[in-house]
Amino acid sequence: MSLVKSVWPPALRISTATVLLCAWFLSATATISRADESGTSFWLPGTFGSLAAAPEQPGWAFASVYYHTSVSAAADVARSRELQIGNFNPNLNVNLNATLKANADLALLVPSYTFATPVFGGQLAVQMGTIVGRTSASINGTLSASLPPFSLLRTDSIGDSVTGFGDLYPQASLKWNSGLNNFMTYITGDIPVGDYSSTRLANLGLGHGAIDGGAGYTYFNPATGRELSAVTGLTYNFTNPVTNYQSGVDWHLDWGASQFVSKQVDVGLIGYVYQQLTADSGQAAILGDFKSRVFAVGPQIGFIFPVGEMQGYLNLKAYKEFAAENRPEGWNGWLTLAVSPAAAPPPLQSTLVHK
Repeated sequence: MSLVKSVWPPALRISTATVLLCAWFLSATATISRADESGTSFWLPGTFGSLAAAPEQPGWAFASVYYHTSVSAAADVARSRELQIGNFNPNLNVNLNATLKANADLALLVPSYTFATPVFGGQLAVQMGTIVGRTSASINGTLSASLPPFSLLRTDSIGDSVTGFGDLYPQASLKWNSGLNNFMTYITGDIPVGDYSSTRLANLGLGHGAIDGGAGYTYFNPATGRELSAVTGLTYNFTNPVTNYQSGVDWHLDWGASQFVSKQVDVGLIGYVYQQLTADSGQAAILGDFKSRVFAVGPQIGFIFPVGEMQGYLNLKAYKEFAAENRPEGWNGWLTLAVSPAAAPPPLQSTLVHK
């Protein structure tokens, strides 16, 4: 397997490591802001981005992320969340005119290792991550319900927050390079060991296991500094043993396009599409299919700099969501710092001129 060789590889490697080592682990924030059961999902849209399938420099790497999100959702998601926490009897005929609002401030630490020896002709990388931070959620609105011959009307105002650790998120990926074209496949999942309670409005853990796999492509032209990437995948969710609820199969597409304006700086656009394909099931799936969907787009900018004998990459990106269904909608921002091995210096070239 040959790696891309040009003046651009440092940016290529660092940017790739940033995306693959950091972004997707933030899926733990889903329990306060995302889809499927009570509007939550394992996959965090925006996990992959620019240079996702490009090769990396072999060796150990480390990345950290500060992540902030602010979202809100209307009655269906708010009602689902109240049903989950046992705030009212699911057999009630409920009309909930309410809004769910959620925020998260999280820190992520992710070590990874990229092997130098090819596997199936590709480059194998493995990683593990978790998060620490704080999430909060609130529901405010008016609830009317009836269970003949009784009826009730009340103002709903519920708030909750949690500070602690999230689940564990292992991942393995294989990448192949062929000139300007790069290909990858990956598998990841959720080990549900984080802070979670089915009776809480906000959680850092998901409450159930999940497995996700997919494939990606990156076009990168070192001569022009232009790239285009897309990664797609499917998530299978296991049953939540506490609620006996199983979320449906989810499909996601993350994409990114960037331009290196110098050897140290790149700018571009990023976006994602998220769509639940199959219906939820289980004793608590009383809202029907409750399939979720969301789109997003936003800007990004990155900076490359030396860190001793290593190389650092600082990236700032933000997404604005729209067209959400059965899912909170808002915005999220990512500030990522990644440190990885620097490129090996090119071999010395003779300056002798032979006549």
